[in-house]
Amino acid sequence: MSGSGSGPAGSNGSRSRLRRARLASGLIPFLGLVLLWMLLWGQFTWLAFATGLVLAFIVSVVFYLPAVRLSGRFNGGRALLFLGRLIADVVVASVQIAWSALNPGYRPSNAILTVQLATRSDLLMTFTAVAVGLVPGSIVLDIDRDAGILHLHALNVASAADVPALKRSVSAAERRLILAMGSADDLARLAKSASMSEGRAG
Repeated sequence: MSGSGSGPAGSNGSRSRLRRARLASGLIPFLGLVLLWMLLWGQFTWLAFATGLVLAFIVSVVFYLPAVRLSGRFNGGRALLFLGRLIADVVVASVQIAWSALNPGYRPSNAILTVQLATRSDLLMTFTAVAVGLVPGSIVLDIDRDAGILHLHALNVASAADVPALKRSVSAAERRLILAMGSADDLARLAKSASMSEGRAG
């Protein structure tokens, strides 16, 4: 009797975990739409949050939002490190852009870059693109999901010698995201990418 009783209980537990996983995978894009709406308006107010909820609900009902595959791991310390560095990058870049606008001798020097990402997760690709786009002076143009390539427009690129540093900054942002919430596959790809970079440098 114990064996017959454990079956339904186990299946109920599996169904409950599956429902929670589906809820979480659908909640991520929903909350992402709310955050995107607030970022577009540049306001983190209750009114912007409420209108974002309404808009996200309408979009979720009218359009199909694919489920987001979560890695199942989250490192709070790494996440705080990522947020702290992102805020610092935004402040520094804002000062640099402001100085460029006020400098009478400033000459525009822009470039379009392609950066190879290590991850193949749609969620991490999107988070990386958003993090890069939030820093003033850089605009994400396109993401090649299949190849894992990020195309972006960058300001103040004086020469080709500045390009490697810009690419490293994007890769560093992706690295911090992977260490915070990447899957085992992401971590393996990150380690492989790092070893290949060290091999080319050597």
